Amino acid sequence: MGHQAMTLAQIREKGFEALSQHLGVVGMVRFLQQSELGWGNYTEERDQWLEDPDLNEVAQKIQANLPNSGNLTQGSS
Repeated sequence: MGHQAMTLAQIREKGFEALSQHLGVVGMVRFLQQSELGWGNYTEERDQWLEDPDLNEVAQKIQANLPNSGNLTQGSS
């Protein structure tokens, strides 16, 4: 069977065989974990999580979590 005649499923199977043979099962799994492309659309999901944040509200949350945050809103003397 030529390489061009193989289906995507066959290519995937041959790839798993090669990885397993050369890296062992544990090495194959570690390799696959590193090279996983992921799924979904991060940009769309992030927009749903963040909605439309108000800049002043974000700044207040940042200031509330910083030490000496009271000094950030006052002008320097």
